[in-house]
Amino acid sequence: MRKLVAIVVCGVALVAIAKTDADTDGQVDRLFSKWTDSTPGCAVGVATDGKAVLAKAYGMADLEHDVKNTPDTIFEAGSVSKQFTAAAMLLLAREGKLSLDDPVKKYVPELPQYEMPLTIRHMLNHTSGLRDWGSVAAISGWPRTTRVHTHAHVLDIVSRQKSLNFPSGTRWSYSNTGFNLAAVIVSRVSGMSFPDFTRTRIFEPLGMKDTSWRDDHTRVVKRRAVAYDETKDGFHTDMPFEQVYGNGGLLTTVGDLLKWNENFTTPKVGDASFVAEQQQPGRFNDGRVHDYALGLMVATYKGVRQVEHSGSTAGYRAHLARYPDQHVSVAVLCNVSSGNATQAAHSVADVYLGDRAKTPAAPTATYSLTSADLEAASGLYRNATTGVPLTIARDGDVLRVERGQPDGLNPQRGQPLVATSASSFVTATGQKWQLAGRTLRMTDPFGTVDTYERVTSAKPSIAQLNELAGTYASDEAETTLTVAVNGDALVIRRRPDTTLKLTPVYADAFTAPQLGLVIFRRDAGHVTALGVVEDRVWDMRFARQSTRGTTSSNQH
Repeated sequence: MRKLVAIVVCGVALVAIAKTDADTDGQVDRLFSKWTDSTPGCAVGVATDGKAVLAKAYGMADLEHDVKNTPDTIFEAGSVSKQFTAAAMLLLAREGKLSLDDPVKKYVPELPQYEMPLTIRHMLNHTSGLRDWGSVAAISGWPRTTRVHTHAHVLDIVSRQKSLNFPSGTRWSYSNTGFNLAAVIVSRVSGMSFPDFTRTRIFEPLGMKDTSWRDDHTRVVKRRAVAYDETKDGFHTDMPFEQVYGNGGLLTTVGDLLKWNENFTTPKVGDASFVAEQQQPGRFNDGRVHDYALGLMVATYKGVRQVEHSGSTAGYRAHLARYPDQHVSVAVLCNVSSGNATQAAHSVADVYLGDRAKTPAAPTATYSLTSADLEAASGLYRNATTGVPLTIARDGDVLRVERGQPDGLNPQRGQPLVATSASSFVTATGQKWQLAGRTLRMTDPFGTVDTYERVTSAKPSIAQLNELAGTYASDEAETTLTVAVNGDALVIRRRPDTTLKLTPVYADAFTAPQLGLVIFRRDAGHVTALGVVEDRVWDMRFARQSTRGTTSSNQH
């Protein structure tokens, strides 16, 4: 089929050929050209004006048995799943069976009583402050994909969390926990299992015949792609084997995802007010708006409105995007960890949006930084709330924000700070940075402020390391960490049989692979605890039990 453009010249309409479907297919093929008969790959689907216009697949669904990916191959969609969980909650709310502003403890009495009310809405737009249960499990030595976690595990972990990352509704932090609890609530309120409720109320009405939940990881699923991790020595299977869903765990095809996206334009599940409510951006307690709705990100992409979500579970990668003003939908599902589904989906969207999507101009400097300005701003800082380190790095005549990884690997090359004065900066992502002496303040586009304090890089002596050695225990993580000096370094030993080397960052703060940022806490100068900080767990406290655990300074 040819796409036509009408051009009017002197009142006469001329018809010109704009692009053929073959041209479009060729562009998409090139985007996925790295996936071949010897690799895993991806499936992609596109709909315009409510009709599927592209359905293609690349690479293999099963390398061992030489099975190719097809548009009908079933993949796992990771956190793309969250919008379906939110929709199930919204259906129950519209029937009067619950309110999104109800306290979660009304339906999940296993939760501790927190100081401020924690509501269902807080969970669905990631302002709950709930620690991510998977991160807590990883801290305790059982990261996801290392044992068969269930919703019983989730409830047990959550019941032990005496603290939230922050008071509910005051900040934003991504947490799978809220969506697992939401799936539990749907089951308890509806009287049906969560998979049965979503099947009868969402999937079947929309004709999503290939969509289900991974509620039993041993269940045989016809046409399911095997997931892989790409390593230096080739591809290795990397499958999720857990009975946890609602946060992820959706088994689906690109075609079924496009049917769901069309429901936001022509509702069969719910009505116009239902789909409008699901896409309404969330608000903090003080009324400020952020860009996460109910299981959906609502923002802009190259100047056009975009409603989307990405997903990642084990070796699966996924992205589902919709451009409502252009009535364009894109779904990408991949069965390999190196399959950047988000980048691929955006590149496919570029093909179909054409010149309707234009990259916004980057901010321009209105002040030229002097050498003294650059020196004054560059250095190491720590977040005053979480302790997470941040480096303002000098890159020639430019300053960059370098955020180190929690496992202590080299920091990523950060985005530039564009100067508006000697001490004021903006970034392309809309952040505003203000330097005042040894304090740096960052205000994000939604008005949330993070304060950073200037610190000095640490090089602790053996005596200083020995001062930190000992055993530390946490009831919340249900585990004990043993801190010891091994040679000239500090190490942490934890179950099942793991020794993690600590890399010093600033005084009493270290990074550890697989664990995160470790900060030793003092009272009147004495070390009384350590805190583990990750992206989704801001301060997991381990109380010091003893000073034992020190090894010989020359032992290796």
